[in-house]
Amino acid sequence: MWIDLTLLGLLLALALGITFSRDTLTGSLLLGAYSLILAMLWVDLNAADVALTEAAIGAGVATPLMLLAISRSTRAELGEVLMTVQRYRRFPPFLVLGLVAGALVYASLDMPPLGNPNNPANQHVAPYYVQNAYHETGSENIVTAILVCYRGFDTLGEVLVVMTAGVAMMLILRRS
Repeated sequence: MWIDLTLLGLLLALALGITFSRDTLTGSLLLGAYSLILAMLWVDLNAADVALTEAAIGAGVATPLMLLAISRSTRAELGEVLMTVQRYRRFPPFLVLGLVAGALVYASLDMPPLGNPNNPANQHVAPYYVQNAYHETGSENIVTAILVCYRGFDTLGEVLVVMTAGVAMMLILRRS
């Protein structure tokens, strides 16, 4: 429990640091650190696949690409971005942040206890996959059967997000 609280405290501190950061370089580096701490939290929650993805994409790919984009931008471009951001600072972002955080905390109160073997996912979904994955999909690997056949649209959505990020970075980094 103390590990969870420590990681959540670090995430909160990094989020505040990102929010109050005045320059793009510091914000980008703090976002990379945030991603690594979030990956540690995923590992602590026994979601190693999500942790690996978060560490690889969030910190390993996104942070160097942000640093590269910053290095290729001119002072005039950065000034325009800062002016745009300052225009939107009239609306307090902490109000939105507080509303979203409150909604997430309220929603989490209805969740089943973590690790309880009597949770619905452990009673219905997992046994179904174990019993039927090979016969319904023909795949000997249950994880592959779940990702490709049962959760194909989720996987397609994840691929679409990564592809969109890649195209956006190509457009940012292309030479005029």
